[in-house]
Amino acid sequence: MQQEITLAPPSGWADAAEPPALADLTTFRVGGAAARYVETTTEAELVDAVRTADEAAEPLLVMGGGSNLLVSDAGFDGVVVRDVRTGLEVPDHSACAGVTVVVPAGTPWDLVVEHAVERNLVGLEALSGIPGSTGATPVQNVGAYGQEVSQSIATVRVWDRERARVRTLPFVELEFGYRTSLLKRSLRAPRTDVQGGVWGPTPRYVVLDVTFQLRPGTLARPVAYAELARELGVEVGGRVPMTDVRAAVLALRARKGMVLDAADHDTWSAGSFFTNPVLDARQAAVLPDDAPRYPVDPAGARSVGAGAVPVGAVSGGKTSDAAVKTSAAWLIEHAGFGRGFGLPGPAALSTKHTLALTNRGGASAADLLALARQVRDGVRERFGVELEPEPVLVGAAL
Repeated sequence: MQQEITLAPPSGWADAAEPPALADLTTFRVGGAAARYVETTTEAELVDAVRTADEAAEPLLVMGGGSNLLVSDAGFDGVVVRDVRTGLEVPDHSACAGVTVVVPAGTPWDLVVEHAVERNLVGLEALSGIPGSTGATPVQNVGAYGQEVSQSIATVRVWDRERARVRTLPFVELEFGYRTSLLKRSLRAPRTDVQGGVWGPTPRYVVLDVTFQLRPGTLARPVAYAELARELGVEVGGRVPMTDVRAAVLALRARKGMVLDAADHDTWSAGSFFTNPVLDARQAAVLPDDAPRYPVDPAGARSVGAGAVPVGAVSGGKTSDAAVKTSAAWLIEHAGFGRGFGLPGPAALSTKHTLALTNRGGASAADLLALARQVRDGVRERFGVELEPEPVLVGAAL
């Protein structure tokens, strides 16, 4: 039997009475104004706003929680469409097949995780505390502490801007990989209606809702991340109650400044700014012996066990021909950029976690980009590895 559930947004989540500056809509708290701003409260409004912009050849930025955007100080010369829908539907509940949960794209992500854990639905618990909207999770294939959202996704309904119609993309067509997907790759896909143009900063596929398939139970998935296992006091591969995993993940994220807190400038960020590099055997072989190495599948798309356990140096730092993933945080730290690097300036690395670039209050987008370039260039010079930014850069580039 279908069940509809209204999820109360967190305190402070409210529609703006007037079009706000983009600095007011992003967790980095930087960015100029948009030429036009629209908030949509229904799927029909969202589709109409996107279609209208495309038909007028107006630059388009669709956003939810603003936790994965770095917008230039010049703002955005186009329309910003903010999806403010919240809610959740459970159209199917089966002890054998699992529980189907359908979530509108604008729903704050952690409300979905909280809902799943409270109702004993397994599969999302290690993704607790990640800011932003549900619609962004399949785009980035968000992951943390041994889980990736793709492990629980059945389908994603999208508005296909090129074909101007709604489509349902099943798991097999979404091409999930480490922090990527078909959706994300469509950001840079060529447009047929714009000579030499690409779809970004909004993908060709605008997420309308995400369907998750979750399993009933009280025990979380086997703990697949060494740091989380230590926090829980179990071995990697052990199982504990989902509520314990959620509490441990929230505690770990809070200690790293990865749980939003208006009073803590370490959380004025986009979380991890750089993705962990996936290297071929030749690249990995030149890393120092003590550099972390995580096995990935032959295509280098997905971590085995989501990077759960470092495989360590093999044969004097050599690895097999298989691709490996290394730690961006390790590279940054060993290139000389420690916690708090950049202080007392307006933009600095987090004092809790070197992978986060933070606004210390009064920073501009230019300040953050300058810091990002300094870190990226330092890692390249020291290790020959090119770090790639995880946030979407709007009107800006590294």
